[in-house]
Amino acid sequence: MREGGVEPPHPFEYTDLNRARLPIPPLALAAKLYHSRHPLYDLSMGVLDRFEKGVENAVHTAFAKTFKSGVKPVELASALKKECDARAAVVDRHRTVAPNEYSVALSDADHASVVEWGDEALAKELEDALHDHARRQHYSLVGALSVTFIQDETLPTGRYAVTSRSTRGPAAPATTDHPDSRYPLIDVDGQRYHLTGQFTIVGRGTEADVVVDDTGISRKHVQFEVTDFGTILTDLGSTNGTFVEDQRVKEVTLVDGNAITIGRTTMMYWDAMDVDGDDSSA
Repeated sequence: MREGGVEPPHPFEYTDLNRARLPIPPLALAAKLYHSRHPLYDLSMGVLDRFEKGVENAVHTAFAKTFKSGVKPVELASALKKECDARAAVVDRHRTVAPNEYSVALSDADHASVVEWGDEALAKELEDALHDHARRQHYSLVGALSVTFIQDETLPTGRYAVTSRSTRGPAAPATTDHPDSRYPLIDVDGQRYHLTGQFTIVGRGTEADVVVDDTGISRKHVQFEVTDFGTILTDLGSTNGTFVEDQRVKEVTLVDGNAITIGRTTMMYWDAMDVDGDDSSA
């Protein structure tokens, strides 16, 4: 009070500010209730930041502890794509070459699990995932994509190692829909292959370089031979014959845009195109 015993005027008609309690805003009240019920919310952000930074480095170890059964296909697919990106090499301004052969080392337990799942089926799924990744990244390949699993007794369950290399083969899956290529190109029911080797065999058997699922095709049906004077197509003694532009042939030098029919399958052929700045050594 002032001297003389006169109490000064008070805002909001409160006579004792010590007892006054202003209304609590709804958001502040909600936050207060949340903190009271979730004490861990107040952990320092520094701890969370350090945790997030350490996740990538610890992922394999954490994965092993979390999943008792070991590695999962999705983890292998991710690791293969990372290896593809890490090993991709710029050859010239038009082309970046990525590895086409991959090996995945697994522990004894994980290797046994992969075999039980079906290692060939899983390898095919991973190869398809790599091919899609190479297309998206505009990588070139110099041979057929392959993924193999090897057993490494030194690895603990849940850990794996991926290695890769580029190996030129007779045919490489194309990673672009454009027909212009430094190699002759064939399209087999929508699947395109570069003829990267001198000889490429197409047939139904697994011994063929390009395998076609068509019962009307022989195990080794036709051979493409790439020469300095053009690409020569040779029928390898097939049962149902080989047709170029609807004419049955035994051997013929192909021209750009030829349609080739074997069994119930039609293949399209395109000549190689000269590309400025090519480095043919790759």
